Amino acid sequence: MKIRRIFSVTMALVMALSATSTFAVSAAPSHDATSQNYLILYTALSVPSNAASTISKAGGAMLYSYKAIGVVLASSSSSTFRSALMSDSRIQGVAATGSFATGLGDVQADDNTVDPSVNTPAPGNDSLSGLQWDMIQIHAPEAHAITGGDSSVIVGDIDTGIDYTHPDLAANVDDTDSVNCVSGIPVPGMVAAKDDNGHGTHTAGTIAAAKNGIGIVGVAPNVKIAAIKAGNADGFFFPESVVCAFMWAGSHHISVTNNSYFADPWLFNCRNDAGQRVIWNAERRAIQYAISKGTVVVAAEGNQADDLTHPTQDATSPDDTTPVLRQIHNDCAVVPVEVAGVIGVTATGNLNLKSFYSSYGIGTVQVAAPGGDSILQATTAAPNGRVLSTWPSYIGCARKVVENGAVYCYAQGTSMASPHAAGVAALLISRGVAPSAVGAMLQNTADHLPCPDTSIYSSFPAVDNGAPQTCTGGSAYNAFYGAGQINALTAVSGH
Repeated sequence: MKIRRIFSVTMALVMALSATSTFAVSAAPSHDATSQNYLILYTALSVPSNAASTISKAGGAMLYSYKAIGVVLASSSSSTFRSALMSDSRIQGVAATGSFATGLGDVQADDNTVDPSVNTPAPGNDSLSGLQWDMIQIHAPEAHAITGGDSSVIVGDIDTGIDYTHPDLAANVDDTDSVNCVSGIPVPGMVAAKDDNGHGTHTAGTIAAAKNGIGIVGVAPNVKIAAIKAGNADGFFFPESVVCAFMWAGSHHISVTNNSYFADPWLFNCRNDAGQRVIWNAERRAIQYAISKGTVVVAAEGNQADDLTHPTQDATSPDDTTPVLRQIHNDCAVVPVEVAGVIGVTATGNLNLKSFYSSYGIGTVQVAAPGGDSILQATTAAPNGRVLSTWPSYIGCARKVVENGAVYCYAQGTSMASPHAAGVAALLISRGVAPSAVGAMLQNTADHLPCPDTSIYSSFPAVDNGAPQTCTGGSAYNAFYGAGQINALTAVSGH
């Protein structure tokens, strides 16, 4: 979903780690006018011992070393920095990261719906549970009779941070495993990872809002959630932030990560471009490092209404500057959802149809989950079509509910769908399912949904190329829903 400002630190302390650590730190990075950050990708999955010296001789400074994946973050103001380093045969590529990011957020839609203000609690649940059509749709309340998750399971929400003081989140936020990765250098702790955008607090609530009698209930209300802040206040996720986030998740034994964003210099990262290929490989290595350490990676499919399997044009990125229209092909991919081993999630509304904005594609989507649909799927249960979740009281929200001083906000997007699947993944791990089996279990227990009559999407062609939305495949697996919509009850019943 295009957390494209709507798909949405000052460093006081850096923890120095040992030379044998996954991480190594040298200095603070910069995105100022005179100094540019670079990712340096080594051919080997290691960093040479003289890397700092080599980088210095080329006119730069090593900021951070991700030794386990052969990636270094550096800065330089020299126009010859990249070319000087490329003479080193050990280096596969060098790419600048400044002005290269794709922000992600929920979808704005022109509609005349009004937010419900009547509190209609469901018996035995929290005070706003009656507004959570999304949880009812995936049978989360019934699943909670079996398990609400285990507190030993940690979900890393790679997003814009978390409001760790929110009454529905405070008890579940894991301070030790929270981190601010915006600079590319991990700054530990939930205070450093405080949400300054709102998007991260929303996704966190869907995953793990506590069942405490107030507000809402998350999919996995008993698990712990770590704020892994990779998105800045504007909702942009720079490459060094994404690499940092996944390396942190893998090295801190995070059980599941939710990823409601696109990363890279471009919406579609094309591997036939030298600079984009470096960033693609650096991020891919970091993601696969986390997976190799037992982290389940769940990601949003995107809000472009596009078939990711057959991309033809990118008119969106880079969206932190001026978008550049370019023709693209299958050598171009979206990070993280198109990295091997990642569980891709499309969005549905309250009528169990794919949301009008959700991207899709055979092979890129594994399951679907509620993300909201304010245009095609507003219902009695979901009057404005959107998903309600936690929100920082210090950040504005156009569609909000205030309960005992705590703020909850309505939003829609595949950003809202992905955390539902991440929550069910956390429930499965709590029931003893091995991380390597979680993806298959989510698919095997999903409710199959056949391709719909796609004429209902005729007014919503792909954002970037104008192509009509088409669904291929059968009820067991298709381009819109993957194996189907997640079912929390079925998932946990046999485990």
